[in-house]
Amino acid sequence: MTHNESLNEEPLQYHINMRSGDVGRYVLLPGDPGRVPIIASFLDDAKEVAHNREHRTFTGFVDGVKVSVTSTGIGGPSTAIAVEELMRIGADTFIRVGTSGLMQPEIMEPGDLIVVSGAVRDEGTASHYMPMAFPAVADLDVVDCFRNACIERGVRHHIGLTHSKDSFYGEIEPDRMPLADELKANWKAWIDGGVLCSEMEAAALFVICSFRRKRAGGLMMAAGSHHDGMANLCETAVEGVRHLIARDKG
Repeated sequence: MTHNESLNEEPLQYHINMRSGDVGRYVLLPGDPGRVPIIASFLDDAKEVAHNREHRTFTGFVDGVKVSVTSTGIGGPSTAIAVEELMRIGADTFIRVGTSGLMQPEIMEPGDLIVVSGAVRDEGTASHYMPMAFPAVADLDVVDCFRNACIERGVRHHIGLTHSKDSFYGEIEPDRMPLADELKANWKAWIDGGVLCSEMEAAALFVICSFRRKRAGGLMMAAGSHHDGMANLCETAVEGVRHLIARDKG
């Protein structure tokens, strides 16, 4: 490479450490960097592209179309960073893939999948993009394709809302918090309202993608299952992308 070519080369994105061409338009977003190669194993010819901080990326193919898997880390702030930088290098369709707390035990079992249609904005990151009255909703095409993937694979699944929060221990150990009464009252409200699961990233993802005119969705697994459940989640997520690719081509 000549000196001039080096000067003209697109700089790497600061946090995800990638540039245009490193990722596809479709990106699956687990939180845990350790889950990236697991999901990527269901892609064709997947290879690690970058790993910087909490952001690890593999890129491969689904039906000949480039698809990537990038970890976001935990919570809205690091998710926002990853998504903003992925958008800058060509990604436009984002699917949150991960585990979540089960909130409707009378109709759900550990290991069930949740196709997320919208999120409770019980977090702070998205408020830096849009006022709280703005809804956090998934793209309808994404929801439909992932619903169809669940049906086609014959997996137990539900379609509905997730609860996105900033404090993991505020949810699971509310009694030791100064705001215990408020936390428990809100939790009861979400359950009474039919919210299916709880996690920490979807609301920020959905609001940012709405604002930036990109597509977003989520496929969550109710916590409590083991490796077989994770494989089911990952394979269904990739099948959902396959349905999206076919729809986009059609």
